Amino acid sequence: MTGKRASMTDARDGRNALRKARMSQTQSSASAPGGVLIVGSITADLTTFSSRLPARGETILGDDFTLVLGGKGANQAVAAGLAGGHAHMVGCVGTDLFSDLVTGGLRDAGVHIDHVVAVPGPTGIAHIRVDDSGENDIVMVPLANSSLSETQIDAAFDALGSTCRVLLTQLEIPWALTQYAIRKAHDSGLTVVLDPAPAATLDESIWPLVDIVTPNETEASILTGIAVTDEASAIEAGRWFTTRGATSALITMAAAGAVLVTADSVDRFDSIRVDAVDTTAAGDAFAGYLGASLADGFDITDAIRRAIAAGALTVTRRGASPSLPHRDDVDALAASQNAGIR
Repeated sequence: MTGKRASMTDARDGRNALRKARMSQTQSSASAPGGVLIVGSITADLTTFSSRLPARGETILGDDFTLVLGGKGANQAVAAGLAGGHAHMVGCVGTDLFSDLVTGGLRDAGVHIDHVVAVPGPTGIAHIRVDDSGENDIVMVPLANSSLSETQIDAAFDALGSTCRVLLTQLEIPWALTQYAIRKAHDSGLTVVLDPAPAATLDESIWPLVDIVTPNETEASILTGIAVTDEASAIEAGRWFTTRGATSALITMAAAGAVLVTADSVDRFDSIRVDAVDTTAAGDAFAGYLGASLADGFDITDAIRRAIAAGALTVTRRGASPSLPHRDDVDALAASQNAGIR
């Protein structure tokens, strides 16, 4: 473990101490699990598999096709549910043929959907293309996700704010609503975990309300303007977030592992080597397991190790939500690894 002391004002020291205390309370007792509130997107994922991706204007023949539940919010909710967490999804679906598909997928994973609202029109759609290397590209069309409202978020917090310990949220719903959910969670004392994907320029006033921001190297590069190509640049990017008020930045770098950066320390985590088949939803598995583990009382380092194992298993399977692993498999893989903080 490597620690470096940053220059901070007394006011900021006090603020960070209070927020670290809140995170410690979230992690204090594995015998008293709390809920995870997920505010985010729900989509039907249409995925094609082919040996390579077509060039612009080219048509190629593919090998397979799937139609399943997806969306970063829904995937993270499913992952949190499979992790054993009490996952509560807040989002919108349409009234089309895909509505039953996506709500059924959430329910089957043990996710509570009392705050999933059906709105007139089509359900959100993601078109995903995957090649033989496991890499993918995605076009996400929000559709029903754009109908999420502050009123709907208020209702969820009124019902669940006292029982949930962690908020998971992302950037596939309107940014104004992501900010609103973050502020509500912060004011309610929840640990706020922001997955800033798909990456976009954000209002910097939000960072002091975020406990853990979890970009991958691409997202960190876009958000900070720092090209994240190795551990040193990842740490530099992490400090970009903490100097703007985030309690911690967890930069994930696929096979290169991850770094957790706070105002005064850096913790390094090794990856778990696997043969990747499809990288879709790996980040969502990571976020869902991280959130559920924190809500269940894991300390931050053990929660990250568990999340890394979940992400590793996810890339060995095809699809989005179908690739998300059960906690028994995740915990077995995590226990078999000697990798951790150096």
